Amino acid sequence: MDITHHQKLIIIGSGPAGYTAAIYAARANLSPVLFTGINPGGQLINTSTIENWPGNFPVITGTDLMNKMHKHAKLFNTTIVPEEIIKVRFNQIPFLLISDTHKKYTSDAVVIATGATAKSLGLPSEKKFMGRGVSSCAICDGFFYKNKNVAIVGGGNSAIEEALYLSNIAKEVHLIHRRENLRAEKILISRLLKKVKENSIIFHKNSIVHKILGDKTGVTGINIISTNNMLEKNYNINVSGVFIAIGHTPNTKIFLNQIKMKNDYITIKSGINGNYTQTSIPGIFAAGDVIDHVYKQAITASSSGCMAALDAEKYLDKVSNSI
Repeated sequence: MDITHHQKLIIIGSGPAGYTAAIYAARANLSPVLFTGINPGGQLINTSTIENWPGNFPVITGTDLMNKMHKHAKLFNTTIVPEEIIKVRFNQIPFLLISDTHKKYTSDAVVIATGATAKSLGLPSEKKFMGRGVSSCAICDGFFYKNKNVAIVGGGNSAIEEALYLSNIAKEVHLIHRRENLRAEKILISRLLKKVKENSIIFHKNSIVHKILGDKTGVTGINIISTNNMLEKNYNINVSGVFIAIGHTPNTKIFLNQIKMKNDYITIKSGINGNYTQTSIPGIFAAGDVIDHVYKQAITASSSGCMAALDAEKYLDKVSNSI
């Protein structure tokens, strides 16, 4: 294993949270080192069109936005390392991080911005049409399906919330759920059933998406089959968009037994005097989708990246002044 490289601040992750943290940290002369991980740019790379990023209008692609953030971070002399951190040790200072190239790094502070991964159906056709009619965020992409037919796959809070949201935009909304009963909050189910009664949402229970259909222009439909052995059904629905809403998995596996977490999301300690991104260990901060199971937006991830950098700056100043 290579010799240890010491840094003042290490940022793990290169989505909106990581890059924003790097920009703010670099401007504060913290000389941040950012590890891009295996998915540089995070989930936004799979988003073909972004219309709601302030200042970028009428549209910008996810790839272009993340490339701009990458260049912005480098402009302020952020050191960007194309490696993945695969192991950490946070129980003593300096903190130890080991990359997939077997290099050892230590740091006085760390910002965790490793994001989350949207759960998928595991269909080859889902992967084929990702970003071309298949999406994991209705709020991000729903506008592009105004007066069109769409489908949402899932049965929890997120799926119903997306179905309700899309019912005000799309011409026809199909909710596909593999079980008989929904797993969402009762108030959301009541709202959904009202929409079903009004025929603005069509509910397909005991059903799964067997295949996503399409051509060179993108998604054109889905093939549905039954999960109930007593019901043999196999039919197609014409839709232009398919939204997968079966949950997200925070990319926090390497932090197990290192910092406090709940349901795989990193727990942060909010205080009235700041440090809104501090984890259970002083000097370790977290931002973006690893701490957020509610909003899950690029701009909220970016804003928490800013907060994490400011919190890290305050922590490092305090440590420096105490020496």
